[in-house]
Amino acid sequence: MENWKIFAESKNITREATADKQSVEATTVPVVAEQLQVNKQQVETGKVNISKKVTSEEITVDVPVVREEVVVEKKPINQYIDTVPPAVRQEGDTTIVSVVKEVLVVEKRLMLVEELHITKHRVETTVPTTEILRKEEVEINRVTKL
Repeated sequence: MENWKIFAESKNITREATADKQSVEATTVPVVAEQLQVNKQQVETGKVNISKKVTSEEITVDVPVVREEVVVEKKPINQYIDTVPPAVRQEGDTTIVSVVKEVLVVEKRLMLVEELHITKHRVETTVPTTEILRKEEVEINRVTKL
């Protein structure tokens, strides 16, 4: 609600007239000025109720888990060789480790006994995981004031 107040201010203006230096006439004219004063007031027009509710739910999620498996294959070679092969070599995704032994013969020679072929495979499985998720819900109710 606004209050309006009007104030009046008056001023006197005096005029002197000299006709023969003998007669002096004084006239007073009021001058009025208005001023406005405005006030404001806060008024409650209604209320709002806000409530919040937290709910929990249990969910199951499949989470991918990766592990590496190694397959070791023994391949018998049993051949005599003249030079020592590299101890470890790579063919594609397979690592080969040469196993050598000395064999007593009239002359000493190297015999390649076997090779180990090692292959790495990537295996992906899903593991069920249970977690609790929380969620907030907000409810707003306006209470009006008449």
